[in-house]
Amino acid sequence: MASLSLQLSSLHHTSATPLILRSTPLNRRPPTQKPFSIRAQSAPVLSQDDLKKLAADKAVESVKSGMILGLGTGSTAAFVVDKLGQLLSTGELSDIIGIPTSKRTQEQAASLNIPLTTLNKHPHIDLAIDGADEVDPNLDLVKGRGGALLREKMVEAASSSFIVVADDSKLVSGLGGSGLAMPVEVVQFCWKYNLVRLEGLFKDLGCEAKLRLVGDGSEKPYVTDNGNYIVDLYFKNPIKDGFGAGKEISALEGVVEHGLFLGMATSVIIAGKTGVEIMTK
Repeated sequence: MASLSLQLSSLHHTSATPLILRSTPLNRRPPTQKPFSIRAQSAPVLSQDDLKKLAADKAVESVKSGMILGLGTGSTAAFVVDKLGQLLSTGELSDIIGIPTSKRTQEQAASLNIPLTTLNKHPHIDLAIDGADEVDPNLDLVKGRGGALLREKMVEAASSSFIVVADDSKLVSGLGGSGLAMPVEVVQFCWKYNLVRLEGLFKDLGCEAKLRLVGDGSEKPYVTDNGNYIVDLYFKNPIKDGFGAGKEISALEGVVEHGLFLGMATSVIIAGKTGVEIMTK
């Protein structure tokens, strides 16, 4: 794996005038001299949204006029869509067409006057840009906490290149290592039956399976854009064999798709406190 680190030098204070310290005897002080102090000026602290935007802006540099683009879903991907809309409005980009991976991305892109199409009309995509919930050292991913994993996987599998954008909090040593949800989209019919089976697959990893709810204290199940439910898997220990786990999950009747995106990313752009790192295989 190669990496390129781009330092954000503009964030660090520098002085054009060197500080000159002159020697003064300990028992004397010039009568006009006043005490002075030097306060260190540090780089501004970047928020998680700042880091996401840095990664998104860097990814958009790979977009060329005339491309068919896969438009991801989630907070980081939203910065990508915003940037594309800005570049289209200024004429810096032209003739791009987007394929959104969710209804909310479709609405955002339409509001920015980004032309849209579908996989039915354009089955071959030049470039997809999307976020990730976890990124391991092999550039394998967990995605889908935003609920769009099926459409994301379809669009990104049809893309010649797939750039992932994320902040450094998404880096893990092994998938499932964050302790947060690894989603599995299942049909509504007998969803609990599949929840129990999914949890049983990963007993040795201390897995707990939960039906995703809409939130805000509601007991109503979350429904995907495709009319399905999501079972979230929470691991106490990282998944040992991602490809094996994905195969076992997919073999269960009633499972539509899982959030393990394996061997799909061509590069990952990670924004951290000291700069932007581009990781490639």
